[in-house]
Amino acid sequence: MDSSYTRLKGGVGAPLGFLTSAVGCGIKNPAATRLDLALIYSEVPCSSAGAFTTNRVKAAPVRVTQAHLRKGDLRAVIANSGNANACTGVQGIDDAKAMCAAVAAPLGVNQSEVGVCSTGVIGLPMPMLRVEPKYNDLIDRLGAKNGSNVASAIITSDTHIKEQAISFELGEHRVRLGGCVKGAGMISPSMATMLCFITTDANIPRDTLRKAVLECVEESFNRITIDGDMSTNDTVLVLANGASGMPPIRRNGKRCKQFRAALRWLMLELAKAVVRDGERVTKFVTVQVRGARTYLDAKKVAEAVCKSALVKSSWNGGDPNWGRIIHAVGYSRALIREELVDIHIGGKAACLGGLQAATPMEELRAIVAEPEFEIIINLNQGDADYVMYSSDLSPEYIDFNRSEYAYWKQARKDGLV
Repeated sequence: MDSSYTRLKGGVGAPLGFLTSAVGCGIKNPAATRLDLALIYSEVPCSSAGAFTTNRVKAAPVRVTQAHLRKGDLRAVIANSGNANACTGVQGIDDAKAMCAAVAAPLGVNQSEVGVCSTGVIGLPMPMLRVEPKYNDLIDRLGAKNGSNVASAIITSDTHIKEQAISFELGEHRVRLGGCVKGAGMISPSMATMLCFITTDANIPRDTLRKAVLECVEESFNRITIDGDMSTNDTVLVLANGASGMPPIRRNGKRCKQFRAALRWLMLELAKAVVRDGERVTKFVTVQVRGARTYLDAKKVAEAVCKSALVKSSWNGGDPNWGRIIHAVGYSRALIREELVDIHIGGKAACLGGLQAATPMEELRAIVAEPEFEIIINLNQGDADYVMYSSDLSPEYIDFNRSEYAYWKQARKDGLV
């Protein structure tokens, strides 16, 4: 962590001028009391930016929020867990719009200034009969110290909330940056099954913010994978309200670079937290590819290794199987030469020049037995590099993902299917 950053409490609610709240609706289970509906609101107008799933199947909230961002800036975000509102047709679009409209009116903002996000089971209509009665409570509970409740309301298979907040100097002003993220399964590069909300009281114009967000997403959330699957609802939203009182950040200026560095740090911390909390994972693995001919080749190799079920299974078993790694390198479609490939695990040579290195296997096993370790793959063909963060694949992951559609039983009781 940069020594110039000071950690704060409150996550997405830490920056000045933002109010947050969360309530329980029983979206997935009417008997449950957990928080599952959240609201983020800026007391003053914002600049805003977003990044979304590249899946061709997009949930209704993604489509609605993208349309709102094309019209202008967001000032509020309403989000729920328990139901993805994906593959729900025209009714899904209407429900997503209704969620925006329901909070826009009492907040005194336009419907198009509200973003909407959902996460949960795909294919079932939103149980609006349980959501609609909670809007008044959601508005009434808005406060400056409820950021952690937002983080709690958006989690699904996560085992804990994931949030970060920092303050740092930009010129003569101290600004704050806070965020939260959910995600534990269906995680793959080009976004993941995740929602991420970030707020800041920095004064950064829309175009400058949007450029910074896209760059930082590429260097953080697009560098993680757990199971190689890509969701329908993936969304990152960033709101900047300028409440710190600082003058506008000029694009490509010194303060712009400082802000971008802080945003990248925050996003990367949240992205790593997603991997560490992956569904039933036991390993956090950093994979660095070096010496590639091109950036794209380095990326192809990193993604092939990090997504390989064989490689991830060997990590789960504490097996330093470099043969599985190099075979993934070979089918990655990158231009490589087998006899030039070096692989180091935890700083120890496992493969040199495409052949078994002299490091005793017991030393490599001890490294892979640890909960976190690093693998460096040097292609020795150029100067391009790429880094990704991945996990193992466990038998418990399979068992955990066999039972999600028990929710359909409740949906039938609700008359939704």
